Amino acid sequence: MNLSVASEDIAGSPEFRHLSSIAGIQVDLRYATDNNFVGRDLYSPFDCAWLHAEAAAALEKVVAWLRERRPDLTPLVLDALRPQRVQQQLWDALEGTGLQMYLANPERGSIHSYGMALDITLLDAQGRELDMGTGFDDMTNLSHPALEEGFLHAGQLTESQVANRRLLREAMLQAGFLGINTEWWHFDCGDRELVRSTFRRVL
Repeated sequence: MNLSVASEDIAGSPEFRHLSSIAGIQVDLRYATDNNFVGRDLYSPFDCAWLHAEAAAALEKVVAWLRERRPDLTPLVLDALRPQRVQQQLWDALEGTGLQMYLANPERGSIHSYGMALDITLLDAQGRELDMGTGFDDMTNLSHPALEEGFLHAGQLTESQVANRRLLREAMLQAGFLGINTEWWHFDCGDRELVRSTFRRVL
């Protein structure tokens, strides 16, 4: 099996699903806008509103779980499929900044490049993002789930902000996603080493 596929070739593939096919979510792909840490649209002319079918099914479980427990909230997808060529651009943009720890090395492959990772937050009933203590792609320690308790005790994160993060994690983890220690918004669908060894990477 060829373990890579061009992003131009995934439309119509049963392996991938378009985000528009998933009911109950909102989508604001930040790398398709200038509202990101690079400050420019990195996705056009490519449509990157895709997920691997397995991750799409897991996201539907997130929607169903929230509908039952918190019908006032809606998942907002900030990033889904990120082609390898875009991962390389992000990596290059952070060269020499000391911030490359926030990205997967393109040589190994980001789980985003397999359509098996999501950057996600939650919207309230008025369509406003819940306060998570930092914005998306905030590359500081305040974004680190592993450090939340310390920041909570120090008064740098509020009970409400941490509760919002915990709610997001609970919604994602029950659907089979796994969080990471450094970004409250990032979730992998299943084990990343298994993904790297068995799924096709989108170039």
